[in-house]
Amino acid sequence: MRIHLPSLAVGSAATAAVLAAALAAAGGLQGAAEEPALRLVGQIPPGGAGGIPAEALLGNAPPPLGREDAPVTIVEFGDYQCFYCSKFFNETEPLIVREHVEAGTVRLVFKDYTIVGPDSAEAAHAARCAADQGLFWEYHDALYGSWAGENTGWASAGALAGIAEGTGLDAGAWAACMEGGDHRAAVEASNADARLLGLTGTPSFFVVGPDGRAAGIHGAQPYGVFDAAIRAALGG
Repeated sequence: MRIHLPSLAVGSAATAAVLAAALAAAGGLQGAAEEPALRLVGQIPPGGAGGIPAEALLGNAPPPLGREDAPVTIVEFGDYQCFYCSKFFNETEPLIVREHVEAGTVRLVFKDYTIVGPDSAEAAHAARCAADQGLFWEYHDALYGSWAGENTGWASAGALAGIAEGTGLDAGAWAACMEGGDHRAAVEASNADARLLGLTGTPSFFVVGPDGRAAGIHGAQPYGVFDAAIRAALGG
């Protein structure tokens, strides 16, 4: 699915030039003929006025993957049923984790944008119930490892319970969380954040540097696009 990023306050021309050079070096952009794979979209303001609201990017999210003090944060808005989200998870995310998260330069934040179908919201809620037991990323990975198409039933209530058992969760506590709808409001709040940012599809990414400037990436782009954005955010 394609996304169209919002028109937000842009950063300096110098930073934009760095991003453009980095993208040229990355090459092989998916959809580059139609629109840029990466663009500088705004800055998180310290006082919260103008630019990109920090809460829309970083609030209403499960715990991040990576060091809390990592200088670069990548925020993904995703849907567990989405084909291109699955593609990103299998082809690009492992390289980002190996080359940047494990090195301490990047932390990953996953936010829900449940737009494919009803099972999307259930899967998102299930992962957040897993987060209550400190196993969000394990469940997140297991969901994508179980992906079998959009709206095909692989993320039904019974299937989600089976995934919970396979990830070593306390099944009773997880089931109680699901039945009680403990995190449904948080899932919807994350959806509202995506709409506030003008997103219309998944996956959608924001690469936020230590200076608060954010570059947007649309779609399941190859690793080189993300690597270029990370290095540009770091000033390299």
